[in-house]
Amino acid sequence: MLLIVTHGYYKYMKLSIIILNYKSLGLVKNCLKAIKDLGLDFEYEVLVVDNNSSDNSVEYLEEHYFNIKLIKSKINLGFSGGNNLGIKQAQGEYILVLNPDILVLSKAIETLLEFMDSHPQAGIIGPKLKNPDGSLQYSCSRWPDWHLPFYRRSFFGRTKKAQNWINNYLMKDWNHESNSKVDWLFGACLMVRRSALEKVGLLDDKYFMYMEDLDWCRRFWENNFEVWYIAEAEVIHYHHRESAEGFGFSGIFKKSSRVHLISWVKYYFKFLGKKLPNKTL
Repeated sequence: MLLIVTHGYYKYMKLSIIILNYKSLGLVKNCLKAIKDLGLDFEYEVLVVDNNSSDNSVEYLEEHYFNIKLIKSKINLGFSGGNNLGIKQAQGEYILVLNPDILVLSKAIETLLEFMDSHPQAGIIGPKLKNPDGSLQYSCSRWPDWHLPFYRRSFFGRTKKAQNWINNYLMKDWNHESNSKVDWLFGACLMVRRSALEKVGLLDDKYFMYMEDLDWCRRFWENNFEVWYIAEAEVIHYHHRESAEGFGFSGIFKKSSRVHLISWVKYYFKFLGKKLPNKTL
């Protein structure tokens, strides 16, 4: 339990919400409004980390939002580095890493907190992600192998063999309607236990983007903390995956694909020769 001195007395901070911004002020404003509209009845804080947006994000947030903690990075540190700045300053017992393109629905945060409170071995959990039309986003996955960057980021993913691999990887054989331990969770909305971070550590900032969520979940499992998908908590994710499109090798040479491949290589060599944690579903 974390107690914070405020004006000579102690108060308990339940939750820290971290939102990472990079030239996405409109999304951040919507995200902040949705959080405010929840009317959360416990002590929480909101930290917005600006990843050197080089637009008017910082000036606008400073002028219009006095109830947030604004953290300004002098350079773009990527997903891991930016969120780590927020995590280091967070004071809550639990930390919610939240993409700005997430709309938190009613009771989702309370549901996640209730699960954490009642499952002390849970180190990191994530809600059900839904598209704006209400359809399911596949946000929990089985451990990948070397096929991942090629089947997810190039024309190779159009083959029948690749589709079977992707369906298994995304757990499409499971209905996603019940809470369950999973291998790993996508990083758009993750709640972590502060006390677990003392053993697991921060996000690995060697990844600029991609694979950091996979790496983090793997380290939680390696340190005997559980990773859970919480179907009872729902959020909307306004996300368009930058997948390989077109024909030939065009998908491989897209910037997002190159970054994904670089991160995969870093992940592969980091865990080379290490045994995977036990599979879940």
